[in-house]
Amino acid sequence: MWGLRAVRARAWGLAGRRGAGRGTDWPWATGLEGKQINRTLLITPWLFNDKGIMCLKSNNITIAYSDNMKSYRYIGMRLHNTSTTVDPNEMKTFQALAYKWWDEQGAYAPLHSMNDLRVPFIRDNLLKMITNHHLESPLSGMKILDVGCGGGLLSEPLGRLGALVTGIDPLNENIKTAQQHKSFDPILDKRIQYKACSLEDIVEETAETFDAVVASEVVEHVNDLETFIQCCCQVLKPGGSLFLTTINKTHLSYALGIIFAEQIAGIVPKGTHTWEKFVSPEELESLLESNGLLVQTITGMLYNPFSGYWRWTEHTSLNYAAHAIKSSAKVETEEHHTKSPGIDGQEASQK
Repeated sequence: MWGLRAVRARAWGLAGRRGAGRGTDWPWATGLEGKQINRTLLITPWLFNDKGIMCLKSNNITIAYSDNMKSYRYIGMRLHNTSTTVDPNEMKTFQALAYKWWDEQGAYAPLHSMNDLRVPFIRDNLLKMITNHHLESPLSGMKILDVGCGGGLLSEPLGRLGALVTGIDPLNENIKTAQQHKSFDPILDKRIQYKACSLEDIVEETAETFDAVVASEVVEHVNDLETFIQCCCQVLKPGGSLFLTTINKTHLSYALGIIFAEQIAGIVPKGTHTWEKFVSPEELESLLESNGLLVQTITGMLYNPFSGYWRWTEHTSLNYAAHAIKSSAKVETEEHHTKSPGIDGQEASQK
């Protein structure tokens, strides 16, 4: 498509373009900034540096330009954009465990136990937005997207509460496991649908579709967190809720979450987590609010590896949960940001 093509520099408006005077020192430029270029250039495909600055390369001449050519740069970035929230390395890790999701004593035992906290956390916060609900199926009629659903550990209890759940995961093997397990329950089989895809794959077709989006133990595995949050916001209805659980980026989380949990105790398989991908509550809150999501609650979660149970805590130095609402002119929140030790201020008891 690209091939070699001959164009004159003046035709691109490149003559005299330069980065000098902007405090930018491009090590890969050739020192031609500010000089008139009248020769015919044989141009190879457009290239980008690590900051997304576009350049044209011709034989031994490289011409760079940035914000003076905003329209060209934007089109080029769109044409060459291969950004995805899915990390191929993470997929390899979870592919090996795809058929172990429903082993309550296996690698995913902490996630089975986490349902004791995260299911009521989601349910109770959603019920605050509903005036009337059925006791047997309090979330009846609500559309929930479970991002990174894995084998369906969280999708199924939400379905039992009456919600219409869409579970997505980039791994086909995970989706096969989830579909097989829900097929044993005719009611869940009707309420839950699974799809093997990434979040960005369904953004356009599901814009402002869901009453709630859940991404539990997911954000620490994604490739592009900002894009991920943007996509979550786009598929939410105005006034919809986003629920996240993840791991803080602290020295303690490295010591306990990786060294102890993975390498010593074997609570989770080695290589499950990458500390550099952990995100602090402050950073997450900033990302959420910059994308039109009003943070309601950030609260700590603590896992006891000896008992195998979780409890709420006021400390967020390890695991934590967050709830945010997509801003809407019709939605007013009494408290913009409340930090509490648990749901409605009540600390869950350790079993």
